[in-house]
Amino acid sequence: MSVACREAGAQPPDGGVGDGTAGGFIATETGWRYAGDLTFANAAAVMQASSALPLPAGGTVDIGELRHADSAALAVLIALRRRAASEGVALAVVGVPQALRSLAAVYGVDELIA
Repeated sequence: MSVACREAGAQPPDGGVGDGTAGGFIATETGWRYAGDLTFANAAAVMQASSALPLPAGGTVDIGELRHADSAALAVLIALRRRAASEGVALAVVGVPQALRSLAAVYGVDELIA
């Protein structure tokens, strides 16, 4: 499984992001974009890789291309919000799929990914 966090314009290594299964954050001019899966299988690797990127200057994390997610995706998003708060950066998560919104509501953390 490949997990990637890379700067805008960088190509995915060996399929990487864009293959519809593995996932990672891509820094764009307006923020970060996530494509692929975000589950227990890759959440730790995604978090580790994302720590190498500066938080998005535009303050936006777009997860509209999230393919498959479980509660680990919520943990990653909450950890990113905590990181942003500790660095004094506003962070908005956009493009949250309805299934993930519903899961967040069940856990009572929906306001943390809004």
